Amino acid sequence: MSLQPKGLSEIPAQTVAVARAAFPDGTLAMRVRDRLGEVFADKPFTEAFGRRGAPGLPPAVLSLVTVLQFRENLTDRQAAVMAVRAIDWKYAIGAELTDTGFDATVLSRFRTRLAEHGLERVVFDRLLEVCREQGLVGAGGKQRTDSTHVISAVRDLNRTEVAGESVRAALEALAVAAGGWLADAVDVPELAHRYEERVNGWAMPSSKTKRDRLAVVFGQDALALCRAVWAPGAPRWLREIEPVAFLRRMLVQTYYVFTDARGREVIVKRDADKEGVPPGHLRLASPYDPDARWAAKGDDLFWLGYKVQTPTTQ
Repeated sequence: MSLQPKGLSEIPAQTVAVARAAFPDGTLAMRVRDRLGEVFADKPFTEAFGRRGAPGLPPAVLSLVTVLQFRENLTDRQAAVMAVRAIDWKYAIGAELTDTGFDATVLSRFRTRLAEHGLERVVFDRLLEVCREQGLVGAGGKQRTDSTHVISAVRDLNRTEVAGESVRAALEALAVAAGGWLADAVDVPELAHRYEERVNGWAMPSSKTKRDRLAVVFGQDALALCRAVWAPGAPRWLREIEPVAFLRRMLVQTYYVFTDARGREVIVKRDADKEGVPPGHLRLASPYDPDARWAAKGDDLFWLGYKVQTPTTQ
């Protein structure tokens, strides 16, 4: 993928007309574009992109989407959907009303590029500079410009979604394969209520405190279910059920269990700097395909799936 610096595209006239008609007073996304559009440029990201190949989605657009994504507490999948269905987001990124958007994996790949090239702070330092110039923040104040915090928050939301959905998938598989055993081993009514519907970011609390608590609940449920399956009296074949095996791997990758000073067992979500997390090529991404990974081919193609190595012929 190559980079041809040009910044945000001019907003199409039809997009402007529809957005203004729908939101006469504007929205946050529209105000960001109107007042802070100059913050989102391509040139500062030049070193992270190649000079050859087909042009990719402009970093200016991806950085703006990342900011809006963080502000709305959205997963990558949700942010990609918003870029297609939300008129004010189309206005913000300068997209036609008929624009079909982009694949959600592009956002994950963009964050990885920023981290690998030490460019996490670029947009936020520029944002603070422009805000000062426009008198939106005062001198001597304290403004957070740590975009690593933003990137981590988005990744954290995605991990929580996978954790909850892993528990739900394992419960459904066990209910079909060993319903009687499951009823005796765990509190089925409580878990059924919590995992009745598919776990996704749309249904997660907007409060970070509540989301963190929900992530712990998912971990506690996963731990209880794994302990029941791996208990001495449980049928050994239950461990071979694919969603159950995936749940155990997810539990190890995502959570850390320890005993505190008062002798209580505590389960927390793993932190990369404290408890450690697996590298991207080993990190589980979907309970419905254990081999799926966030993958890339070259610089231009990203997907959630897996690679198959075919034997070479002599």
